[in-house]
Amino acid sequence: MFSNAEGKLFQYRNCRILKDHKIYTEDLWVRDGKIVNPEKIFFEEKILADYQIDCKNKILAPGFIETQINGAFGVDFSQEETIVNGGIGKVCKGLLEQGITSFCPTVITSPSLAYKKILPLIKKTKGSKDGAGIIGVHVEGPFISKEKKGAHKEELIQTFDNGFKDVIDMYGDLSNIAIITLAPELHNSQQVIKECVDRGIIVSLGHSMANLTRGEEAIWNGASYVTHLFNAMLPFHHRDPHLVGLLTSNKLPPDTQIYYGIIADGIHTHPAALRIAQRINPKGLVLVTDAIQAMGLPEGKYKFGCQQIEIKDNRATVAGTNTLCGSIVSMDRCVRQLAKSTECGHVLALETASLHPAKVLKISNSKGTLDFDTDADFILLSEDLHVQATFIAGELVWQRSGDVISVISRTD
Repeated sequence: MFSNAEGKLFQYRNCRILKDHKIYTEDLWVRDGKIVNPEKIFFEEKILADYQIDCKNKILAPGFIETQINGAFGVDFSQEETIVNGGIGKVCKGLLEQGITSFCPTVITSPSLAYKKILPLIKKTKGSKDGAGIIGVHVEGPFISKEKKGAHKEELIQTFDNGFKDVIDMYGDLSNIAIITLAPELHNSQQVIKECVDRGIIVSLGHSMANLTRGEEAIWNGASYVTHLFNAMLPFHHRDPHLVGLLTSNKLPPDTQIYYGIIADGIHTHPAALRIAQRINPKGLVLVTDAIQAMGLPEGKYKFGCQQIEIKDNRATVAGTNTLCGSIVSMDRCVRQLAKSTECGHVLALETASLHPAKVLKISNSKGTLDFDTDADFILLSEDLHVQATFIAGELVWQRSGDVISVISRTD
């Protein structure tokens, strides 16, 4: 959008900024891809902006961060052939329209050889005009419960017979992994959780038959996330609320905030269930799409990992069954669905797709907020929360139409 932008100062005006859990009417200042404290500009540097951008009274919020997406636009992250043929770049670019500026490509339960081929291909990258950045891979399986496998292929599911050695043997190089979903009731799982956390890998609990006690034990050992709450786990029961009970447990380490993903597509989670989760633990709610390669494609049959799936009536199921296998929903639609279903307001709805996932990934010091000195990854939205424009490092990388903003260049 801007040529020779290095060192230039940008002032985004006429916008309503989401910051510190409120929406304010104030300007945003950006230089060299970072958000700048205007007091330094006013009182120390005493300079004017090189560019003023009129945001036309839109909401300016941190870019969305997606922690669980299996694919999109015909690309399946569990299929090597779609990745080597430019699939990663295609998804990175396509996600900009949804307001996603960073994400975790998700690889479902697969053979060990597949992981060892695919994981090195999905490298961590910074976002740019070419697309959203990649924070790291989310490996969802194969260390999960066969009883709660969902769309995962049962014969590929594994156990921790040899503890953490099985993790290394399964995935190979772990350097590109950001999140691992596992079932905490598996033998040796608690030792594995500790080792993963020691290596900087976020442990998420899911596809599980675990009771609440096992879930609490996992949190004490370092797990901090729950994969798509309500789905692929035992349901809430008044005598044992199972993993759902972690949202209100008083037996967790002091000051622990448990985070949980929710698919707010109107299919995976009933609006009443959304309201229950949001009202009892609003700070932990993280929106995920769990989208598959058919997102953005017409109805029909497609390959998902090692299985055949079918898209019909806005639902994705294992072909010939009623088993859901991910979604075809976009992140911005999930934000709108959450806001509508729970009446939680714009602030929380937007933070569940930005600040909360940043905290899950332990990157909130640089992303997911509009604090000073953080990355200038942000989006402009209409009052009804439709994404109008996406910026990465302060650069306009996508806009819905040519008149979303107006740019004025200062002349001396």
